[in-house]
Amino acid sequence: MGETTGGAAEKEPWLVRVRAWVRKQMPFRASRGEMGPWEQKEGLRARITELEAILHAVTTRALVDSTRRDLAGTYSGKAFEELELAKDALAHVDHPRMRRAAHLGVAQSHVDAALNLMVWMASGDDIKALLPQMLALIEEHLSAGDPRRIRATELARRLQHNGELAPSDRAFLAETVSLARRLLRRETLRVRSFVWIVVSVTVGLSFVAVAVAVMSCIWETAVPLCFTPEISPPQNDFTHKVVCPSFSDDFEGEPTAAEITDTARAQDFLVVEIIGVVSASVAAAATLRRIRGTALPYNVPVALALLKLPTGALTAALGLLLMRGGFVPGLSALDSTAQIIAWAVIFGYSQQLFTRFVDSQGQAVLDSVHGPNSLPAAPTSEARP
Repeated sequence: MGETTGGAAEKEPWLVRVRAWVRKQMPFRASRGEMGPWEQKEGLRARITELEAILHAVTTRALVDSTRRDLAGTYSGKAFEELELAKDALAHVDHPRMRRAAHLGVAQSHVDAALNLMVWMASGDDIKALLPQMLALIEEHLSAGDPRRIRATELARRLQHNGELAPSDRAFLAETVSLARRLLRRETLRVRSFVWIVVSVTVGLSFVAVAVAVMSCIWETAVPLCFTPEISPPQNDFTHKVVCPSFSDDFEGEPTAAEITDTARAQDFLVVEIIGVVSASVAAAATLRRIRGTALPYNVPVALALLKLPTGALTAALGLLLMRGGFVPGLSALDSTAQIIAWAVIFGYSQQLFTRFVDSQGQAVLDSVHGPNSLPAAPTSEARP
């Protein structure tokens, strides 16, 4: 028993030191995992500081007013609690580091909750000062025929003429603004979901492209990317040739399957896929002229650009396979390796025919964050006649 106790005593300081080291390193590791937009995080911190000062002033005025003293005690504490939760979310010591900007959305949710609670306890004059901002948010995210938007517009018009703010009107404004903020948050989450879908598809296509290249290197004779054109006129008794992406050879007669497989090289598919990736990268760079950028923490344009790379690798290989199978009349027998490479460039760039629909959907998802009633972006000077 004495030996066992002594052994445990010897191990305990080591475990304590390891745990202390891990706890000490966690903030550093969490900060390294912070890959979201640092500017937006600091902007939220500044907004929280501003709201704390405003909330102190609103609470002080509410405590002086006997009619709103109970409201101050009920809502003020909860509002400050929400702001503290927002600051904790931005610190994100326990935040999953693989979720790049999720803590920004969580912090914004707590800030929105504090703002809604402040509406419940603010005075009528404070509500009138905040009314244009609240009305703009409601009009942006609720359709023109929505009865809540219609009532909010009528209420704003009435309050502008020195109308009194009834308790039911205060409750309606608080709930309607809260709904508009939830709609904005849902649209932002839709952008994040879209980005993850595009990233997942990109990773899947990349694995497929790598698998095709590896399998073609292992089984180089399985599906050769070679063509058998005739030599016209014949040269030195050679009437046919076998042309592959990385090698070609001449034959005196029509080449057999064995001769085609002997001419094929393990790196044929790899060469074609690399050409397809390079061509697709040029197409991705060309699409940058239409990108307006986004203030959201989810980088949709980058995800869409990366999707083009594995797609270009696969379309280059598949396009040449279709030509080899005679799918394109008159182009079933390419004459040289240079022609194969040239067609690989064309097929790699042609991925734009498929990914442009995804590009359009990505832009539509980004535009939806501004609400269904936001105005479209003004045309640039280049687009104007």
